[in-house]
Amino acid sequence: MEGRIYNLPNFLSFLRIILIPWFLYYFHTGHTTTAIVIMIVALLTDWFDGQAARWTNDVSEMGKILDPLADKLCLASVAIYFLWVGQLPLWFVLFAVLRDFLIFIGAGYVKFRHSVLTTSLWPGKWAVGFVSMLFITMVWPHPFFQRYLMKEFFLYLSTVMLLYSFFLYCVRFYKIQKGLDYSS
Repeated sequence: MEGRIYNLPNFLSFLRIILIPWFLYYFHTGHTTTAIVIMIVALLTDWFDGQAARWTNDVSEMGKILDPLADKLCLASVAIYFLWVGQLPLWFVLFAVLRDFLIFIGAGYVKFRHSVLTTSLWPGKWAVGFVSMLFITMVWPHPFFQRYLMKEFFLYLSTVMLLYSFFLYCVRFYKIQKGLDYSS
């Protein structure tokens, strides 16, 4: 099953990419509830595609590329939108998008140069989770989020986790380049 392209996990990753413009449209036009539902569906597909791949033993090379690509496209699109409407600082968006771009380029390099297809690291998954929480606090108009400065909390927590995970990805790429054990 390693070579299958058409499977449920890949469909879910592709669906996440398709949901991006719909989320942006509904949020921008003031249909906040619809935008929140789309965001929740996207977050669930992010969780469920990996689970479905493991449960059905339907892990594919395409899925190992498509899932992180969908994550990176979602993060970049939503972050750039929030920058555009003045809800996110430029430094955060530049950092998050540049980090994801460099990780994607690094993964492509080690795949083609060393035939190693890297997977996501857990700190990277946590970073994406914290960024998702940041976006939720920005989309969901609940007074709790404003009262307790949740946006700022998740902004800085996301930044720390994005930086930490970027460091770990760099170490992994370095180890692969040097022919060292990169599993730890």
